[in-house]
Order: sequence, then C-alpha cells, then structure tokens
Amino acid sequence: MKKLLVVMLSIMMVLSFAACGSKKADDGAASSDGDATSTEKVKVGVSMPTKSLQRWNQDGANMKKSLEEAGYEVDLQYAGDNEIPLQVTQIEDMVAGECQVLVVAAIDGTQLGAPLAQAADAGIPVISYDRLIMNSDAVSYYATFDNTKVGEMQGQYIVDTLDLENQAGPFNIELFTGAPDDNNVNFFFGGAMSVLQPYLDSGKLVVKSGQTEQAQAATENWNTEKSQARMENLIASQGYGPSGTKLDAVLSSNDSVANGITNALVTAGYTADNFPILTGQDCDITSVKNMLNGEQSMSVFKDTRQLADQVVGMVKAIVDGEDPEVNDEDTYNNGTGKIPSYLCEPIVCTIDNYKELLIDSGYYTEDQLK
Repeated sequence: MKKLLVVMLSIMMVLSFAACGSKKADDGAASSDGDATSTEKVKVGVSMPTKSLQRWNQDGANMKKSLEEAGYEVDLQYAGDNEIPLQVTQIEDMVAGECQVLVVAAIDGTQLGAPLAQAADAGIPVISYDRLIMNSDAVSYYATFDNTKVGEMQGQYIVDTLDLENQAGPFNIELFTGAPDDNNVNFFFGGAMSVLQPYLDSGKLVVKSGQTEQAQAATENWNTEKSQARMENLIASQGYGPSGTKLDAVLSSNDSVANGITNALVTAGYTADNFPILTGQDCDITSVKNMLNGEQSMSVFKDTRQLADQVVGMVKAIVDGEDPEVNDEDTYNNGTGKIPSYLCEPIVCTIDNYKELLIDSGYYTEDQLK
C-alpha cells in the first residue's frame, strides 16, 4: 500500500505539473494560466542532523548541489547540534511548506514519528538518508552505504595488520562504537565483531577492560569529547602507555570517535612510532591528517557524492511515478516492515591510496590536507 500511495501521488503530481505548472498542497489542482513553460519546480526538503560534524556538512552540501542541478528547489535544514526538537520542528515546517518529497537523516531514528505521520497524511514520500528511521510507516525508501561491510572492513584491517592468522598473540584491543540511538551502529559494530570475535574467543585478542558489549562501547552522539574521556579512563584504569601495558589496537566505528581516541593517546605520550592500530570511517579532514601523521591507521571512505546522486535518482523516480532503483529489499526493517534500500559501496582508505580516493577524485584538495 505504501509504495502504491507513493506511485499514485507522484503520477498525480506529474500530470498536474504538465497541465499547468502549478500544484496546490491540498489537492494538486492546476493554475489557470495553462503556460507549460512556467512549470513550478518540485520542492524537496532535506533534513540533516547537525552542522557540528564535517561529514554532515558535506552530505548536505552535496545533496543540495545535486538536487538543484537536477532542477529541484531544495529546502536544506540542519538541526543545530543534534537537537531533536529542532529537527522535529523543521520537518513539520517542510510539510507545511509544501515540500513534495522529504529526505531525512535522523538524529535519533526513533523520535520522528509525529512529524513523519504528518508527512504521510499529506501524501509526502520520505527517503530515509543514511540512518534508518525506525517505527514509522511513512518511510518509503532508504539510501545508505553497506554498513555491515564498513564494520567488516575495519575488523579485517585489524586482523590483517596484526597478522592474527599467523601470530600467537595475545594482542590488547579496546572497542569503541557510536550513538546507541543510531541504528547503523548495529551494523558497524556487528560487522566488525563478526570478524574479530573468533580471535577474542581464542584469546589472540584481549579486551583488558572487559568492555566488549555494544552498549559498553557506545559513544553518545558520536561525540569526540566523550570518546576522548572514555579513552583517558581506559588508559588510566588499564595502565596503557608507551612505557606501560601495550595497546595494540583500538576499534573505532567512525572518525569523530577516533579523533577523541587520538587526542587521549597523544596526551598519554603515544607517537607515530608506537601508535596503536586505530580504525575510523568517513575520511574527515582531521582523520586524514592524522593518518598522514601516523596517528590513525585507516578510515572507511563513503563518497557522499555517490550517495547524493543515488538519492537524486530516487527523488526523480518518485516524482516521475516510477519505482526508484534499489539493491536490497531484505536487510533493513524499521519495525513496520522491510524498507526497500540502496546500499552504496564503502572503500578502505589508508596512506597508500588516499591520493587516488580523495584528491584525484576531487573530494578534497591537497591544500585542505596540509
């Protein structure tokens, strides 16, 4: 029924635009001028969670640019510093402002039921962006990266770099992941642990703190200061340090968390010569610089330009009354059913390939990474 409603709405929208170039919010009625050359642009609302992280600034900018180049009017809003009430209000404003499609990257995927119910009542399709919105049947489609693969890549990097297949160990590792209210954490952490767990079970990897559960490894809001504070506590409680207990690796699910870990390790006296293996995700500028300085080992590159382009394709298909391209219809269930999804491919980035991935592709300039 959900997809049928989307298709029916979109067909009505297209017919209305073709007839008169104007659409009213309530019934899609045409204007009376009949001038086909004055077609009103489709308005797309884009809700991003925060401007405090580089990743979301880039996502929003890429989305707005791609949508505008495709001919759409864009209402892009950032919810302050992960302020849920503000995001709720902004989405309500987008519905009232006659946005015809919504693209929403949720702060907390469980807290948007009310404004999305308003969108559903207004017949507005919703694309859940990167973070799956939970327990809402207003969600029509989901666009993200293969988040299980992201975690698997991080775990496999640790396995390969420590040569766990051939080394006896034991090697000390600590585990960090992200916000407990971000559904993606289940896939990031689950993917990494599917790779690391056999080595934990065999004793080749040891978590000295004993903090092996996802809830224990969580970092509220993916906050750098919170991950730094937890790493500082682990250093103090477990005696980690260049002259103390050896810390061989730290699993971090993303770069903002990894940056806090790096800050704590540098303060404790670690240098590029003895830095533990440290994973990340997003290729934030700070983390890429840390990689070049030997203070982070890798980051999983998620080219948000690719994701933005995929979402633009979804929007266009919806507006044209077609089914958007998806490549996964089974993995993501938001509590109301399985959500048709498109998963983009992540790529491991290290100092060996960062120029090709980040500079040659135009994602960053060399000056940005100096």
